[in-house]
Amino acid sequence: MNTKNRRDHAVVLGAGMSGLLAARVLSASVGKVTVVERDDLPTHWANRRGIPQGRHVHTLLPRGREVIERLFPGITEELTSGGAPTIRRLDEMHFDVLGHRLCDGEQPFDLVLQASRPYLEGRVRTRLAALGNVEIRDGCTVVGPMSTPDHGRITGVRVVAETGSPEEQISADLVVDSCGRGGRTSVWLEELGYERPRQEDVRVRLTYVSQQLHLPSTSRVRKLYLIGPRPGRPTGMALFAYENETWTFTVMALGDAAPAVDRAAMLATVAPFAPPEVYDALAAATPLTEPVAFRYPASQRRHYEELGDRFPEGLLVIGDAQCSFNPIYGQGMTIAAVDAEILEKTLADADAGLAQRYFTAAAKPVDVAWQLAVGSDLALPEVEGERSRQVRFINAWVNRVLAAGESDEAVAHQFLRVTALLDPPQRLFRPGVVGRVLFRRTRPETPRPARRSQSPDRSRR
Repeated sequence: MNTKNRRDHAVVLGAGMSGLLAARVLSASVGKVTVVERDDLPTHWANRRGIPQGRHVHTLLPRGREVIERLFPGITEELTSGGAPTIRRLDEMHFDVLGHRLCDGEQPFDLVLQASRPYLEGRVRTRLAALGNVEIRDGCTVVGPMSTPDHGRITGVRVVAETGSPEEQISADLVVDSCGRGGRTSVWLEELGYERPRQEDVRVRLTYVSQQLHLPSTSRVRKLYLIGPRPGRPTGMALFAYENETWTFTVMALGDAAPAVDRAAMLATVAPFAPPEVYDALAAATPLTEPVAFRYPASQRRHYEELGDRFPEGLLVIGDAQCSFNPIYGQGMTIAAVDAEILEKTLADADAGLAQRYFTAAAKPVDVAWQLAVGSDLALPEVEGERSRQVRFINAWVNRVLAAGESDEAVAHQFLRVTALLDPPQRLFRPGVVGRVLFRRTRPETPRPARRSQSPDRSRR
């Protein structure tokens, strides 16, 4: 890095995944990095107040795992050695998207790492804290930014270490807001005389109800089940295998269809559509926690890239503070990793115009993930929002792709690579995929058993 543009100190607000990954990138080019976190962080991996969604299903998409592995070499092996399952083939997963059950297959798939959110975040935080120039200060509330008299540059933040203690000023050459969708940067901009970024909201009114379980050793279930809502049925479910032979069972619902926070209600909700082996395993499972709810009102995107140079130097926004997606699609941690990678590349250039260059570059992958998530949301009549001609066209084509993916392993594999953010959406329009979709083979539907009290149908694998 050019010494003329050297940064001596950077402050990262928030110790979630986006903040930890941003701090790791900054540690390579900044003299000292301080991570400021409001929560009192656990000494081991555990759920915490500031990450309420951590008690629910999470997955790290292959693209995100690639970035995190590069930033923390060997962490994949560290996580798997600690018990995190991996998925490498289509027949280790069960995907039901918008009413289409993607076919099985033995074709290798890029590694999906099934670590729970607290376990993954805890391991990453431990690796980050071991770096000599990184300090993580927990139990610290950010009061507001510091700036030059003309507000042209942010020069640090004001924090309170604990309730009742005096305010402290932390000077910095760069402040990175990774406080999630509750991040205060848009408010700070207005207070400093700038305009707020344009904000998009898609109201999904999603509710998760989740419970951690031990499944019976005799259960014959796959490592990951995701059955999303479909038109006319605003409910879905997920069952993910995690470390220490634990499982997270999640019931999801849109709008007013939210189930009661009760195990019996969760089972009753999924009974009509859960695969028999899954329902029977859930009914016989040993609960490890009480059910807990998480409500997500709307996907939210703040268009900082549109502000251009009407943005102070010395300040950036990353992760959910920039764009927060419907968590059904599992994009959040992966986009945080991609944002960190873009930050790494942007830091290599001159300091002037850093924010504009970063936001412009970050908008491209965010555009892709946003279109995938919002397009899928708007395929459901229960979700409010304008359905433009482009959205209707893309959704119609995706529906045909999914229909073909019920019986065509190559199409299913390509669709999953796009949703895993490994391939661009344009791959779904390539001649090879188009031909398979237009001249798809169909498979007969398997009749569903009328009752759930019978023993599992072991043939449905």
